Amino acid sequence: MDKKQRIVLFRIIISFILFVTANLLSLDKCLRLIAFLVPYIIIGWDIIYKSLGNILKGKVFDEKLLMSVATAGALFLDEYSEAVIVMLLYQIGELFQSYAVGCSRKSISSLMDIRSDYANLKINHEIKKVSPSEVKIGELIVIRPGEKIPLDGLIEVGSSSINTSSITGESIPQDVIPGDRVISGCVNMGGVLEVRVEKQFCESTVNKILNLIENSSNKKTNYENFITKFARYYTPFVVILAFLIATIPPFLFGENWNDWVERALIFLVISCPCALVISVPLSFFGGIGGASRNGILIKGGNYLESLAKIGIMVFDKTGTLTRGTFNVTAIHTDVLTKSELLEIAALTESHINHPISKSIKKAYDKNVDESRVTEVKEILGRGVKGLIDGKQFYVGNADLMRDIGIDYEDCNMVGTIVHVAFDGEYAGHIVISDEIKPDARKSIELLRAEGIKKVVMLTGDSKIIGESVADDLGLDFFYTNLLPIDKVNKVEELLKEKMSNLKLAFVGDGVNDVPVLSCADVGIAMGGIGSDAAIEAADIVLMDDELLKLPMAIKISKKTINIVKQNITFSLGSKSLILLLGALGLTNMWIAIFADVGVSIISILNAFRTMYIKKLK
Repeated sequence: MDKKQRIVLFRIIISFILFVTANLLSLDKCLRLIAFLVPYIIIGWDIIYKSLGNILKGKVFDEKLLMSVATAGALFLDEYSEAVIVMLLYQIGELFQSYAVGCSRKSISSLMDIRSDYANLKINHEIKKVSPSEVKIGELIVIRPGEKIPLDGLIEVGSSSINTSSITGESIPQDVIPGDRVISGCVNMGGVLEVRVEKQFCESTVNKILNLIENSSNKKTNYENFITKFARYYTPFVVILAFLIATIPPFLFGENWNDWVERALIFLVISCPCALVISVPLSFFGGIGGASRNGILIKGGNYLESLAKIGIMVFDKTGTLTRGTFNVTAIHTDVLTKSELLEIAALTESHINHPISKSIKKAYDKNVDESRVTEVKEILGRGVKGLIDGKQFYVGNADLMRDIGIDYEDCNMVGTIVHVAFDGEYAGHIVISDEIKPDARKSIELLRAEGIKKVVMLTGDSKIIGESVADDLGLDFFYTNLLPIDKVNKVEELLKEKMSNLKLAFVGDGVNDVPVLSCADVGIAMGGIGSDAAIEAADIVLMDDELLKLPMAIKISKKTINIVKQNITFSLGSKSLILLLGALGLTNMWIAIFADVGVSIISILNAFRTMYIKKLK
C-alpha cells in the first residue's frame, strides 16, 4: 500500500470512529448536523472538490457528481447517517480499486524490473560504475555474479550461466561462453563476464520491452471503447432519470416530495458505473501481465482481444516449426572431391550470415581465407554468386541453376539442396537437413483444442521438405518454394478466404518475415530474445523458441475475454435490477451503497483472475 492509499485508509478509520460516536450521542438537531458533517467532510471533501473541478473543466457527468449530489440531498433530507456512510463506502470501494490496480501494475513492474541501474565500465584495467545510458557501442563492461546485464553485447572473457526468466519466462539458466551474445535484463548467475557492448541503452532489448509494456495500455480493445462510450451516455441519462423520479410524481400526482427525492438519491448512488469502468481495463491489464510472466510480450489489449478470435494460424517453417539449426547430412559430387566442394561452398558462404551458411562453415570446420572471395552478391530467393581466385561460382537452389543455364542433378533426399556451379561447370550439391522442434506437434494439437480451424505452413524450401514436415506435424495445408513476396501474397489470399469474424495470425522468426508479420491480422514473432526485428515488427513476441507459448497465449486471451464478458454481464444485470428496485422504492440508501460497492469488489476480484494461469505441459 503506497502513501496515498495509507492516507485514505487513515481518513476512513477516523471518519468511521466519528460516525459511530455521532450515532451514539444524543444531540439536538443543530449539534447532530455538526457531529455528522465533520466525518462527512473528512471522508468526502476530495470527492466534492474533484466533482466541482470536473464541472469547471466541462466534465459534468461522472460518478463523483453522482456521489456529491446524492449525499448533499441526503443531508438536506436530514438523513445524516446515510450521507456519511455513502461517502465512507464509496471511499472504501475506491481504495479497494486503487489497491487492485496497484497490485496489477506492481505485478508487471516487478516482472519488468529488469533494467540495471548501473554498468561496470572497464577502461584501461580500471572499472568505473556509470549509468547504462553513458556506455557507448564498442566499450567493454564487466558483469559480476548476481548482477543484471545492463546492455546487449558479445562475451569476450568468461563463462557463466544466465538467468533469462525475466525475459523469456524460462526458469532453466542458459550457459554462455566467449563468443556468445547476451541481452540486457538477464541476470549473471555464475562467473565474471567481460562483454563488448553492441547496442546503446536506448536500443537495448530491455529498454524496448519496457517501452512496449508501458505503451500497451494505450491500445484499447473494443470492450474498453464500448465502456468509454457507454459511460459517456449512461451518466447523463441516469442523472436526468433521477431528476424525473424526484419531480414528476410530486408535481403530477401530489406525492410526498421527501419520499421521491430520497428514491432519486438512492437511484443516483446505485447508478455509479465503477464496476465496469475499473474491472474491464483491469482485466486486460492483468491478461497482459500474466502473459508477460510467461515470456509472451503482447503490445496492447487490442492484440490480446484479437488472439481469442484467431481461426487460421500460418507458420513459417525454418526457425519456427523447425529448430533452424542446419547440419550437412550428405555431399554429392563427381567433378571435385567432397572436401573441395565443401571448401568452395564454405568460401562462398563466408560473407553470408544465414543458418544454411553457418551449417556449411561448421561442416568445413577449417579457417576460411575470405580474401580469396570477391564480388560476392546475394541473389534474393536463389543463392549467392561471386569469384573465388578469379573464377566464377554460383551456390544456391535449383532455380539459380536454371537461371544460369547449368544442368544439375536432382536429389530425392529430404533436406535443403544447395547446388554448386564452379568455373562454368556443375560441381555437385550438398544436402542440409533441419530438425522439427520437439514441442511442435504437441503445440499444434493444443492450438486445435483452442479452436484454431486451419493450420498452414509457408516455406521457401522444396516440396519434398515441406511435405515431410507437414505430414509429421499433421498440418492442413502447406505451400513451398516461396520467395518473401510470395509469402505476403499467400497470406493476403488466406485473409480474403477467412470468415469475417475470425482472425489470421502469422508466426515467424521476426527477422526475415517482417513483411508477412505486418500484413497478418496478428503478427507473432518466435524467439524474439535479442531480435530487434521481432520486437518491432510483430504484435506479439514470444521471447524464446518454445512453441507451447502459442496455445498458452490464446488460452490467456480467451480467459481474459470470458472474464470481461462476465464482468459486463454481471455489472449491467445487477445494476439494472437494483436500479429498478430503487426507482420503485423497494430498497434504501444502505442497501443501495452496499450493493454498488459489492458489485465493484466482485468484478475486481474476478478481473484479478486474468493475472494467473497455469503453464501448459
